[in-house]
Amino acid sequence: MQFIDLAAQQKRIRPDLERRILNVLDHGHYVLGPEIAELEKRLGDYVGVNHTLACASGTDALLMALMAYEIGPGDAVFTTPFSFFATAEVISLLGATPVFVDIDESSFNIDPRRLEAVIQDIVNNDRTHPVYRSMDPRETLEAKAVIAVDLFGIPADYPAINAIAQKYGLKVIEDAAQSFGAEQNGHMASSLANVACTSFYPAKPLGCYGDGGMCFTNDEKLAKTLRSLHIHGMGDHQYDNIRVGINGRMDTIQAAVLLSKFAIFPEETNLRNDAANRYEDLLGGIANLKLPKVPVGARSAWAQYSLLAESETHRDLLRNALRQKNIPTAIYYPKPLHLQDVFKPLGYRKGDFPDSESCAKRIFSLPMHPYIAPQDQGKIADVLLDAG
Repeated sequence: MQFIDLAAQQKRIRPDLERRILNVLDHGHYVLGPEIAELEKRLGDYVGVNHTLACASGTDALLMALMAYEIGPGDAVFTTPFSFFATAEVISLLGATPVFVDIDESSFNIDPRRLEAVIQDIVNNDRTHPVYRSMDPRETLEAKAVIAVDLFGIPADYPAINAIAQKYGLKVIEDAAQSFGAEQNGHMASSLANVACTSFYPAKPLGCYGDGGMCFTNDEKLAKTLRSLHIHGMGDHQYDNIRVGINGRMDTIQAAVLLSKFAIFPEETNLRNDAANRYEDLLGGIANLKLPKVPVGARSAWAQYSLLAESETHRDLLRNALRQKNIPTAIYYPKPLHLQDVFKPLGYRKGDFPDSESCAKRIFSLPMHPYIAPQDQGKIADVLLDAG
């Protein structure tokens, strides 16, 4: 059984995939070829935004969004500690300070109530806040932005987050690395904040055959800055540099792959939701397992199907039972970001984010992809029921 079955997908699209890749080989525009503009247009129309920018990775997308807002030393960027490292890494790369906010366990996403409380701590220069533990008493932080993560494919609570950010004059960046294809209140993920950033890493709901990413925004000025940033801060031409940027371009061949995959992506999103519904039907009767819940008005992209066991010991028991039947599982994420060694200078300690820490000890993910067979899901359910 495959945790993510990319081979089944490739079998479906192989002729079109080969045709598109051969077209790139024939025209020879391996960087910024015509497929890039086509991909940007198609995905922008799908999401419902005016401006899109294909780039080299989801990490680059996040980094460029922060750069476009001129985030740097002395700035506080609020985000979740329960995410992949890149979410906070890009903040630190620019010399800014990641300020973590605990999650809502029901969605695994940043908790808006806690977000406002932490923003107030920074705005009011509350020296009892953890980030000030290791800072010089004379230093202060300026609240600048929020990076909200749509973990496992479920959008964060953007109506609440955007309202809070507007109240304090902050920009909101949607980390939609796992949620492309999801929806919230009739709007597509990647259109829910000032700027959104997604990833096309192969394991994502829409993935290429390497690294890739995209930025989405309705802000024309921001879009122009992002386009400059992704080609070394280019101005009117490639040898006119008006700012410091990065080499953040997407390869044309990856755009060709994504165009082929996007042709079946809406169908695959439906199939992922069908699979999630089957899991809920099969596993709903297990009292000591907490299943993922999609908020009212939202639709998940189901990048992962993640459960919460009763405890770390219970999780180990269940994963071992599945392993004995050759059923793969994964843990996203075993160590919250505030406990990572690299972030020790921030002054956080174990216990600062109880919900994130609890989830890290109890969470595990089951096989999830559009082509998972109902009988395989039944087998998984039987093992979990027997293991208890």
